[in-house]
Amino acid sequence: MLDPESLYEWEPKGLAVVDMALAQESAGLVMLYHFDGYIDAGETGEQIVERLLGNLPNQVVARFDHDRLVDYRARRPLLTFRRDRWTSYDEPSIDVRLVQDATGAPFLVLSGPEPDVEWERFAVAVRQVVERLGVRLSVNFHGIPMGVPHTRPVGLTPHGNRTDLMPGHRSPFEEAQVPGSAESLVEFRLAEAGHDVLGVAAHVPHYVARSPYPDAALTALEAITAATGLVLPGVAHALRNDAHRTQTEIERQIGEGDEELVALVQGLEHQYDAVAGAETRGNMLAEPADIPSAEEIGREFERFLAEREGEG
Repeated sequence: MLDPESLYEWEPKGLAVVDMALAQESAGLVMLYHFDGYIDAGETGEQIVERLLGNLPNQVVARFDHDRLVDYRARRPLLTFRRDRWTSYDEPSIDVRLVQDATGAPFLVLSGPEPDVEWERFAVAVRQVVERLGVRLSVNFHGIPMGVPHTRPVGLTPHGNRTDLMPGHRSPFEEAQVPGSAESLVEFRLAEAGHDVLGVAAHVPHYVARSPYPDAALTALEAITAATGLVLPGVAHALRNDAHRTQTEIERQIGEGDEELVALVQGLEHQYDAVAGAETRGNMLAEPADIPSAEEIGREFERFLAEREGEG
């Protein structure tokens, strides 16, 4: 393997600030990380990163070589053309940033497009960054589409070697094989190397999985702050306002739907409540019910929303 250190470079000013922070934070820093481009139902992780970096003071500590990691033909960056020339280029960036929460406590955020190549070297490079910056806990987060209704609380699946930081939540899966991601490989390799890692997967109703779903981002953020001790009221408040607007719009669209659509949503609610009731009674087998499958509900919602777009 080629030298992983060649994949990134330090920003001297940012690194100096981290070193000063480490002198006061003997326990080490928390690093949150999320990469765009893989499964992120409801744009859960993307919303959290956008709010963190948009609402809180931050500065670059390290930059990864995106020119080696990103396949531009697979995800073409945008250039802006105005009249007779190119005027701007939306250059990709994969950065580690030092951020401050509401109390001034420092933490790190690693974000950017998911690397398309050299995942193993990238994972080693991230481990080197974690070790150099004194990271005590790395936390990743994203949304996964699930057959759940938007009228019920957002569920969470914790993963990693520090799931004890999210008591009261457990995985609904015994074993599953899924396509890999750079984010998951980083978690796997960090855990292998003995570093503490926690993953937070928010359950997003599959019929809104392709649109921003702030409820999922807010629930994931609350789990992250509870696990890490970070204080992020401004970010949570912004997501809470977004969630209220989104729920209002969803209810409006459902209210304008046909009887078949309403019945589908109610069927999903009955399924959710039956499973929740069975778990409360200690029985994982819910009572039989004549309810639609997730695919049927998803097709119906896609048809309904497509019709609305056509009308607009």
